[in-house]
Amino acid sequence: MTQPVLDIRGLRVTLRTEEAEITALDDISFEIRRGEVLGIVGESGAGKSITGAAIIDLLVPPLRRTAGSITLDGTRLDGLDERAMRRIRGRRIGYVFQDPMTSLNPVLTVGRQLVDTIKAHLDLDSAAARKKALHWLERVGLPDPAAALKRYPHELSGGMRQRVVIALALSAEPVLLIADEPTTALDVSVQAHILKLLRDLHEESGISMLLITHDLGVVAKMADRVAVFYAGRIAEISPALSLFEHPRHPYTEGLLKATPAPSRTGRDHVIQPIPGAMPALGAGPAGCAFHPRCGRASASCRTEVPPLAGEGGAFYACFHPLAGGRR
Repeated sequence: MTQPVLDIRGLRVTLRTEEAEITALDDISFEIRRGEVLGIVGESGAGKSITGAAIIDLLVPPLRRTAGSITLDGTRLDGLDERAMRRIRGRRIGYVFQDPMTSLNPVLTVGRQLVDTIKAHLDLDSAAARKKALHWLERVGLPDPAAALKRYPHELSGGMRQRVVIALALSAEPVLLIADEPTTALDVSVQAHILKLLRDLHEESGISMLLITHDLGVVAKMADRVAVFYAGRIAEISPALSLFEHPRHPYTEGLLKATPAPSRTGRDHVIQPIPGAMPALGAGPAGCAFHPRCGRASASCRTEVPPLAGEGGAFYACFHPLAGGRR
């Protein structure tokens, strides 16, 4: 097999308080292959966005990485200093944040922000950088790209701003794109256009992508594999089709049953919410964090943390997995 573009092993992120050190992410391990889209899904607070921030070392203190390795194309990132990481961000890893308005500088034109980003990462003069900026605005489908270069972010709609953010993230031609809830702040009518744009750009360029979302419908359309997060750990990770049709972890099954028509087949089903709520940060129970909400829990689930294990590309952290998956 070829070397993965991104390889994460044993990642741990903690939050230091006056009373204790709280674990936000615990033993997170996954890889993204060249040209692959890996979707990360889970409820709010599961650790999805923290994972993305940890990869590019943009955790907000007092959050910090305390264990594990992060390797990009054979280069370890977890030991790099801030100066070296600035060369990675944008150039090797592009990032699309949730809110396009807060991702753009409100006092600089779109063109200035694109040109400055391109010049910071590529050996181009101002004229060549402007030409490349115009190319990327055309490629993301922005109407009248030449006029858009002169506009300020507040003069654009939310969907247009997100297209600019995507252009910024891809303008230095990184090997990995991290898209963190890229449609959350947009109107429903705009979300489909942005997802289609990301899918088209991925198909054209073959870039590897980490897609972070709470929407199972999004990953059903976009992802090759899916990692399901729960309370700072991976509950299940497997090929998308396998996960939607044959979930092995009870939490994955619960998410599918609680989501309107998330499968690739589009089959309707009665929505069944998962009882209870995910534990707050630092308030998780002993053993499997999901056991208070799980109808299959046994005594071992209440005292032991199940390891991530499996076969055939499907892995799950459960002592009592679903036999072949049930919907």
